[in-house]
This record gives sequence, structure tokens and C-alpha cells, in this order.
Amino acid sequence: MTFLDDLIRPDRYPRSSRYDPTWLLGLDMGPNPLWLLEDLARDLDLRPGMRVLDLGSGKGATSVFLAREYGVQVVAADWWIGAEEAASVFAEAGVGDRVEAVHAEAHVLPFEQGSFDAVVSIDAFEYFGTADSYLPYLLQFLRPGGQLGMATPAMNREVRDLGAIPPHIKEVVGWEAIAWHTAEWWRFQWEITELVTVTSARLQPDAWQDWLLWTRAGAEFRPEGRASSQPVIDMLTKDAGEFLSFALVTARRTSAE
Repeated sequence: MTFLDDLIRPDRYPRSSRYDPTWLLGLDMGPNPLWLLEDLARDLDLRPGMRVLDLGSGKGATSVFLAREYGVQVVAADWWIGAEEAASVFAEAGVGDRVEAVHAEAHVLPFEQGSFDAVVSIDAFEYFGTADSYLPYLLQFLRPGGQLGMATPAMNREVRDLGAIPPHIKEVVGWEAIAWHTAEWWRFQWEITELVTVTSARLQPDAWQDWLLWTRAGAEFRPEGRASSQPVIDMLTKDAGEFLSFALVTARRTSAE
């Protein structure tokens, strides 16, 4: 048994377990994206033929998963990964006819109003979505009644309430943890706008353990990257679920703004 074997978990993530762990790790830009998406999708109603924006799609694993598993048409938008690089992943995965790669920054999206049935964002929303003005901006691209779902690193208590970032987290991620809000913070942040109805806002059970499994597998897959993986492994091991989690939040856009 190796750490790579730990990424196949059909009891908890049956859809994700059909994917080669080495393929997933080769597209790594954040922890366990398919586990997060599969869990999040339980709170969404994704149907074949829907047009879905995968916002912050990275190298494309989540976009492939959306197209294959739910039969949706995907627009994969990312700022860090060029469209040509992502498109080659989609073509090799056999979903090039169902996934369009777009190079776009999250605050300057090149889409028509109301052009998506759903917007999904996995392990990216913390980089651009915490501003009070972002949800209203993003919703213009979602049709009335359309769905929004995101999974983002979280804390089970707000840093503001703690008074400081816990030292073992600050040592590894620094100020970035300020954006790792609780699920209830996200619920309030979205609901107060009255532009959406939040349908779920929860912390993922044992999220820190999933994150640790992924990081250990990544260190095994890329031994040369062990030095960068070890601080994250140490952070998660020391935390042991005391503070760290992932927030999974879904909502529907109201019929009128």
C-alpha cells in the first residue's frame, strides 16, 4: 500500500475513485479537487445539457469531471493556466467537445449576462470571492434561478474571533488564512445581499484528513516536492481538525435583482 492508494475511496467518493490518482496529481493545483466537487455536487442539481462555468478551473480536472459525470457543457475559466494548456487536457480526456477553455481573470469575465445555468468553483473562491461586491458581480452571468456552488478552505472559527491566526497555520500560509472563513460566514455574506437563497452551507466532515491524504500522496508522487509538502503535512497533523476544514456552500439566484 502507498499513499497513492489512499486516493481511491469508493466508499466515500465513488465517482472520484474511477479516476487515476496519478492523472489527478499531474494536474495538482490544490487539495483533492474531485472529492470536494463530488461532495459539493450532492447539494446541487446538475443535469445533462446545463451550461456550467467552472471558475478557477486550474489545469482542468474539475471541468473533466463535470462533463463526464453530470453531462453538462462546461466553460473552464482560469487566470493562472492558459487556454491552450487546459484545452489539451480536455482533448486528451475525450471531453474537448464539451469543455471550452477560457483564459480569464475572475473580476473581468468575458461572458454574456445570464449565460450560465450554474457556476461552480473548487478551491479558488478564497482568492477573489471574499469582497462584499463580488457576489453581485458574479451573479450577472447566472440566469435567474441558476445555481452557485463553491468549496473553499475554511476555519471552524473566524480569525477575527480567535484574535490571531493560529501559529501552526500562520507559519505555513501567513495572512492567506484571513480568507479562510467559516461556512456560516459565507452563508451570511451571501444571504445579506438578498440576491440568492443559500441552499446549503456546511463544513466538510474530516476535511483536514482528506487534505492530509492528498498532500502525502503528492509528496510520494513528486519526491522532489517533498520539501514544499512537508510544512503542509506538519500543519495538518498538528491541527488535527482543531481549526482547519473546507466550507461547501451552494445557493440559487433569486428571480430578480
